[in-house]
Amino acid sequence: MAEEELKIEEGGKKGKMMIIIIVAVVIVVGAAAAYFFLGGDDSQSSDIEAVETGGTPTANAGSAKTGTALYVAIARPFVLNVPGASRERLVEIKVQLMVRGSENEEIAKSHLTSIRGTLLQVFSSSNADDLVTEAGKIALREEAVREVQMKMQELAGADVVEEVLFTGFVMQ
Repeated sequence: MAEEELKIEEGGKKGKMMIIIIVAVVIVVGAAAAYFFLGGDDSQSSDIEAVETGGTPTANAGSAKTGTALYVAIARPFVLNVPGASRERLVEIKVQLMVRGSENEEIAKSHLTSIRGTLLQVFSSSNADDLVTEAGKIALREEAVREVQMKMQELAGADVVEEVLFTGFVMQ
């Protein structure tokens, strides 16, 4: 009977040791996964620091934009008649402006009326037959970005607006 109790205790020690090993493996694997998924790329942060301090970034970050992307909403949608080959169409376009950094956001908000006028001019010069296609919508968006950046260059001395985004586009 004493021998049986001894064998049971030895079996319990092996089970406890196996549980400890499994828990340790899970912790090590979890830590490694967290390191790879949550760890940042040091070369990207060093490139941003180099640009901010006046140095030159590496070739990898030549096209990277700095600053947080912020969106400035234009409250009212643009509603206008657009001429086409067969008939005029009614178009409603909802727009948001993407800017980088809070300073550019404030500049864009202060010149919102001028930006709205520029966008209205661009949208009014479009053709309904072109806006039916995806390529026509992309061309209109690119023209809007160009015109808004030219206007902001004139008013603020910088390309404040990075993108003009269509958040709603309805044509009847």
